[in-house]
Amino acid sequence: MKNTHFLLANPESNIKKLFPGTFIGEIDGLKTSSMKDFHEQIGLAMQFPDYSGKNLDALDEMLNDLEWIKQEKVIIYIKNSADWLSKEKSEEKILNVLDIFDATAEDWKWMDEEEETARKELRIIFSDSERIRTLLEEQEIPFGMVE
Repeated sequence: MKNTHFLLANPESNIKKLFPGTFIGEIDGLKTSSMKDFHEQIGLAMQFPDYSGKNLDALDEMLNDLEWIKQEKVIIYIKNSADWLSKEKSEEKILNVLDIFDATAEDWKWMDEEEETARKELRIIFSDSERIRTLLEEQEIPFGMVE
């Protein structure tokens, strides 16, 4: 596997089996075709606190915290990725989500051990689809493959 925060997986892959001992927040692209649905589903999958908002700023804030997750390794897994945010009219908003994922995973990588929050290793895995490959390539975000 490439050393990157983003991975693509064969849709048939069993992510839980491939990454034992890892917290996996699974999001179904079929249930997240709109930004509103995505915010709802990622909040449930990642067990965000009740007070978290349903916007990009809140998403950024929650992903930079994750103190309620005990495992050090954390995966956001989006299956059926061809349908993820497929009804979102603003491609810019979709790209903003990818940028938040990328920046947050990078921030966790460089977290100072002296900070109060326990360090996390955040990865984002999408089931492989032409649409996701195109979006990642447009943002020049490197990705590897789950093997």
